[in-house]
Amino acid sequence: MLLENFKGFIVREKDSEVTGQIEELNLVDLSSGNVVIKVEYSSLNYKDMLAFQKNGGVVHNYPLIPGIDLAGTVISSEDANFKEGQWVLGAGYDLGVSHSGGLAEIARVPGEWLTKVPENMTTREAMIYGTAGLTAGLSIKALLEAGMKPEDHVLVTGSTGGVGSIATKILAKLGYENLAALVRKPGQAKIAQSLGATEVIDASSIRSGKPLQHQTFDYVLDTVGGDVAAALLSMVKIDGAMSVCGNVGGNKLATSVLPFILRGISLLGIDSITPPAEIQNEIWQKLATDWNIVDELVVDEVGLDEVLQVVQKLKDGQHLGRTIVKIQ
Repeated sequence: MLLENFKGFIVREKDSEVTGQIEELNLVDLSSGNVVIKVEYSSLNYKDMLAFQKNGGVVHNYPLIPGIDLAGTVISSEDANFKEGQWVLGAGYDLGVSHSGGLAEIARVPGEWLTKVPENMTTREAMIYGTAGLTAGLSIKALLEAGMKPEDHVLVTGSTGGVGSIATKILAKLGYENLAALVRKPGQAKIAQSLGATEVIDASSIRSGKPLQHQTFDYVLDTVGGDVAAALLSMVKIDGAMSVCGNVGGNKLATSVLPFILRGISLLGIDSITPPAEIQNEIWQKLATDWNIVDELVVDEVGLDEVLQVVQKLKDGQHLGRTIVKIQ
């Protein structure tokens, strides 16, 4: 493949509208970086969908190649940590936000944003996990460090989405038998159960308002945010904890200090954008070994020409599981 001539999906703003399409690109269309990668797979996430929305809060300068995840082979490197021919992955940082991302055949990325694909993991499998898998892993790590044990009553919100489905499956593999899944639609219940949930809860039954409600869950892994997170915080048992990693339900958290000062609850914020390299490597190694559930997830594989269809499903709340994009 000639680096001067490759395909990519690019998003542009024109007349206050944001549109995206496949175009022929060259290196000048890429952001700066010291590692050039032949991208084999990317993935599509809620954050990617926001890149296609006017005032989506993700992209501030167009045109841009979206894609917050990528995995592929190093073509050239000025970073001593990476060599030509190595498999690498990128997830988070400014990829697909202010830096050209993974939805193109070639990417140019700062080496400090990259991780070597672990042994026993392919580039395809790395993108089945992607940022969603990294976020799920970071959330589980935080809750384990807060004291979560297999016998505890644990709730996962957004359990059929990207982060939630991976988290639910990992917890089931780790032996959590009192594992609840929060779903919004009837059709999601069977999917949550197939992922290992032993209890399915309708999101409409979770109501906010009271600063303290009946102590129900030992731990909550929240991927939603907003009113759902606020309501669930008031339902966590004494000395329990809730991790928070998403905002699909809103950015605001309307709560009080009572769950913290009367029940000793911990609220754990999850940063999947810039986790320290050693922590990120730890999570990827776990996903390749003890937490490996890649063959058990709901996964769709599409090409660049199907990106807009998936983006619409994400926008409409119709998307389930993980969608990876085969670039090469």
